[in-house]
Amino acid sequence: MNDTNGRAGMFDTKATTGAAAGAAAAPSASGARAHLPADHPRVPTGKVGVLLANLGTPDHYSYWPMRRYLNEFLSDRRVIDYSPLIWQPLLQLVILSKRPFSSGANYRLIWNEELNESPLMTITKAQTAKIADAMAARHGDRVVVDFCMRYGNPSTRSKVRAMTEAGCRRILFFPLYPQYAGATTATANDAFFRALMAEKWQPPVRTVPAYFEHPAYIEALAQSVERAYAGLERRPDILVASYHGVPRRYLMEGDPYHCQCQKTTRLLRERLGWGPDSILTTFQSRFGPEEWLKPYTVDAVADLARQGRKRIAVIAPAFSADCIETLEEINGEIREAFEHAGGEEFTYIPCLNDDDAHIAALTQVIEENLAGWVD
Repeated sequence: MNDTNGRAGMFDTKATTGAAAGAAAAPSASGARAHLPADHPRVPTGKVGVLLANLGTPDHYSYWPMRRYLNEFLSDRRVIDYSPLIWQPLLQLVILSKRPFSSGANYRLIWNEELNESPLMTITKAQTAKIADAMAARHGDRVVVDFCMRYGNPSTRSKVRAMTEAGCRRILFFPLYPQYAGATTATANDAFFRALMAEKWQPPVRTVPAYFEHPAYIEALAQSVERAYAGLERRPDILVASYHGVPRRYLMEGDPYHCQCQKTTRLLRERLGWGPDSILTTFQSRFGPEEWLKPYTVDAVADLARQGRKRIAVIAPAFSADCIETLEEINGEIREAFEHAGGEEFTYIPCLNDDDAHIAALTQVIEENLAGWVD
């Protein structure tokens, strides 16, 4: 499980349904070998792969790993769609000469020193292992569960190759973004399709659509809010749902992200049984000079404090796992903005991570998208 770059790091589910499951798989493998000539290359038995995908993480917070990671991320035309003739000189000569230092300092604040990896990596591994266990309980060793990152390691291409070598004849690709955006879901799918272009024998594939309104996901969000509120001495004046931002121009060009975020907030509020002004939707992580989706979280929380909302809670429904944008930005920069404006009690509600309700929701989404591929 520690080797995330090769077949040894794959979460290959184990049969748990007894001798009958093993007996059912054996004839297929032995029958296939019986009909092959002696010099025929080995043909792995047919399995179904489930490949989870998240944004990515640098290998370390030092300068060169940070620079490699940021270069890959900020060179993605789905993320920054300015003309490369203008953007690349600015990126290579200015941004990447300075930003690896500041970003690396922020990663160092949250780094898992024990495992020498970012929290996103630690959490994604835990999510994958739990989903693999859940799938094994249902399907034995017929389903292989693994994860990849859009930027950094383990790469999408390396994991697609590992799955095909392990005998996966169908692959379900699951970007772990509840709400669809071109800069997240679409670019993850792009990397997956490019990886398939390198395969001699392309398996049939499916991609999982956004699950922003799935009842199990909304239920998991609601439970996390209820647990957090139950542990507080005084109820927050308002809950802020902070989503990762994108340029407002993307909305005008047809990206559905903004609308899906708004619907997630509404469904969460309805599930909690709260009034119409109980949750505020905001957007964080603005980058560059153009206008992004508003209101900006860092400004909104300061405004709340100045308006007398001295106790607030913040949740990040667009993130399936805690990462630099939640652990450092929300619980650092955004908290400081609230407190500097006079706020008194700031509660950050962690992402769903590997919470049991979240794992159950993700597993349900997977099962629905595997329909017809597994019994």
